[in-house]
Amino acid sequence: MPGTLYIVSTPIGNLKDITLRALEVLKAVDFICAEDTRTTARLLNHYGIRSQLVSFYSHNQRHRIPGILQRLESGESAALVSEAGTPGISDPGYLLIRAAIERGIPVSPIPGPTAFVAAVVASGLPTHRIVFEGFLPKKKGRQKKLRQLAEETGTIVVYESPHRIVKTLEEIVNIFGNRYIVLARELTKVYEEFIRGPAAEVLEKVQQRNIKGEIVLVIAGADFQSESGNQVHEQ
Repeated sequence: MPGTLYIVSTPIGNLKDITLRALEVLKAVDFICAEDTRTTARLLNHYGIRSQLVSFYSHNQRHRIPGILQRLESGESAALVSEAGTPGISDPGYLLIRAAIERGIPVSPIPGPTAFVAAVVASGLPTHRIVFEGFLPKKKGRQKKLRQLAEETGTIVVYESPHRIVKTLEEIVNIFGNRYIVLARELTKVYEEFIRGPAAEVLEKVQQRNIKGEIVLVIAGADFQSESGNQVHEQ
């Protein structure tokens, strides 16, 4: 019988944000496929876990997948972890998961932290419909994607890096109008911060600072209105 591929969510910052079940699985598996072995090693060392680490990231995934599948088919069990959060969300985990399913290997999710969920629930924006875009295209198709997102009625979530955040906010102001947004930074970490307000005001605040850390942008949908019935953005 083949082993099981466990999709294990790990903390996005605070090492205490890991489930007991995740720790049990990480201790029990034969090996762990890690997007960043250094980050995962710090987590494992913190909890005294000695399972074997196998590097698995975007530039080596296609080379690694056949060997991982072979070990799983021989009866070994493995955990797939991303650098932080839930594997398969804006990271290379999808290809391995898809390949395991196609080969009849059991796949079991071990749920836990995900940055965009934490950002949305603390944003104060509606959660009944969420459009998760992940990272925006860097060049080709970027403007087209932003124009499409500007028409979305659900709450929109994107990931962004510190060195591109000013450009992205400028594009949001130009394409979305002065839409209400929330910038969530360094979630669960010491310097966790939320910057809320109309896009132009958030842009002005960010331009005055040297923003660092992981960033999640939560953008109000095209027809979002406050509880008082007033729109919180201008088109």
